[in-house]
Amino acid sequence: MRSWRCRVLALCAAVAVQVPSAAAQPRDPADRYDDTFRKAAKRSFGAAFDWRLFKAQGMAESNLDPLARSGVGARGLMQLMPSTYREIASENADLGMIDNPALNIEVGIAYDRRLWLRWENDSIADDRRQFMFASYNAGRGTLLSAQRRARDRRLDPRQWRSIEQVAPSVPRWRHAETLDYVRKIERNLSRLDDRGRIMQDGATARGLKR
Repeated sequence: MRSWRCRVLALCAAVAVQVPSAAAQPRDPADRYDDTFRKAAKRSFGAAFDWRLFKAQGMAESNLDPLARSGVGARGLMQLMPSTYREIASENADLGMIDNPALNIEVGIAYDRRLWLRWENDSIADDRRQFMFASYNAGRGTLLSAQRRARDRRLDPRQWRSIEQVAPSVPRWRHAETLDYVRKIERNLSRLDDRGRIMQDGATARGLKR
């Protein structure tokens, strides 16, 4: 917990807290935050981790719209709840900063990192990112309930396909939304080229279409 707070507070003290001016932003709005995603992923996951996963997540969460708001109060590019933002950033964070795109991305990926670590022993390596993203969407407790259902059916609870199989039987889980969310991130990732730019019909798109 303390490391996440220190990291985000250090970012607040740096120039990264400023939203880039329109003149300084790349022309393609779909690629505007690529450097932020890349740097935040490196800070939380290391240089070898594929930063494009988090851009794909941002596409699924908000269509990369920093002004996005959900009906339940989630805000920004990574659709963070104010309570989650406060928990990850700092007990005394200025909640106004949740709408800063750089900090919203930074805290969203830091939260992903926390979930990633928690699934280290509870998922197989090939499925770990599905568990991470699913618990970002539905909460880790919901996924633990699904794992208990999988054990009851003598399925391997550490495999994502087991979770997909038992999902309809988990009480109070809007499972279709979560499963679609995980699939959407994978689809979005397949739309990105090696540099993270969005492709369409084999070429990089000049904008992000909803």
